[in-house]
Amino acid sequence: MKIINLIQKPQFRGAELFACQLSNHLLQLGHEVIVVSIFFGQSKLPFNGKIIHLDRPIEKRFFDLKGWKMFSQIVKNFKPDIIQANAADTLKFLISAKLLYGLADSKLVFRNANKMGDFINSKLKWHLNNFLVGKLDYVISVSKECEYDFSRTFNFNQHNIETIEIGVEDVAITKLPNDLEEKFKDSKVITHIGSFVTEKNHEGLVNIVQQLAIEFPDLIVLLIGKGNKEEEILELIKDKGLASNFHFLGYRTDVLEILKHSDAFVLPSLIEGLPGVILEAMFCETPVVAYNVGGVSEIVNSNTGFITEKNDESKFIEYTKDALMKDPSVLNKLSNAKQMVHEKFLNGIIAKRFLNAYTELIIK
Repeated sequence: MKIINLIQKPQFRGAELFACQLSNHLLQLGHEVIVVSIFFGQSKLPFNGKIIHLDRPIEKRFFDLKGWKMFSQIVKNFKPDIIQANAADTLKFLISAKLLYGLADSKLVFRNANKMGDFINSKLKWHLNNFLVGKLDYVISVSKECEYDFSRTFNFNQHNIETIEIGVEDVAITKLPNDLEEKFKDSKVITHIGSFVTEKNHEGLVNIVQQLAIEFPDLIVLLIGKGNKEEEILELIKDKGLASNFHFLGYRTDVLEILKHSDAFVLPSLIEGLPGVILEAMFCETPVVAYNVGGVSEIVNSNTGFITEKNDESKFIEYTKDALMKDPSVLNKLSNAKQMVHEKFLNGIIAKRFLNAYTELIIK
């Protein structure tokens, strides 16, 4: 089988990283896979095969005849059975290329990695996205909640959509990164991973840490990621006198090592699909504290971590304290969570489910 995975750009974000990990496993299973990135990015993606960088300017995201034509030519040369668009602008780009220049007989799949209904706030957006969605052959959602939301939002045919969750790489975890050793010496450490965007709710995290710091004054909070709200959050942290508690790490390639040595992983997001970072924390046997949004409750429950309703900061603080104090019940949660990941969410398992979906789509 020939497959193209279309991504937004080379960056260390969930959709792009998982698309590359999935592509690696599909290669190992004997299939031909290339990754195509639309926009320019400087990150080196973890894909062992061929990556084609279109390097299109971001200001062309709404109308890009040259980019669509370039992609159409790649498709004509490679002749893929499957083209999978992975979140963000990839859906619009894929369908535009198909309508204007053609994409041969390839089956078009969309990887729905979030609750799209939460982002559609006008009739114009709905009509545009509904039109694009109508040109797809199949949709693979990251969680049952996202599948339900997608079907409801667009009245999408339930025979053409299914849920296949995100996965985790089964790799050996090495020692703590040298540049972080001092931060882990005598302090409790919690880690947050996510872009600095509104839905990740860094403001809420700052409020939570402000209360935690009363009991844990030396608490260290590691923020992994980048985004357009980074400076704003930095100023908020300074205003609240928490500059010594927070550390901005940017993008990292040693996330598992950091998680493994952290006392807790926290995710007070307002909108999510099914965050791979939660599964990574579970793989590392690190306690997870999260808000019940999107598909989070499909993996985090009272047996595998700590989950509370969105914006319930007092409960979030209580649960984070429990995680930091390593109550005996926490050890049971860690064991259950790791077992769940190994049974259901390793990428080797997930890739075979994608392959089955592709195969069934082709023979329809």
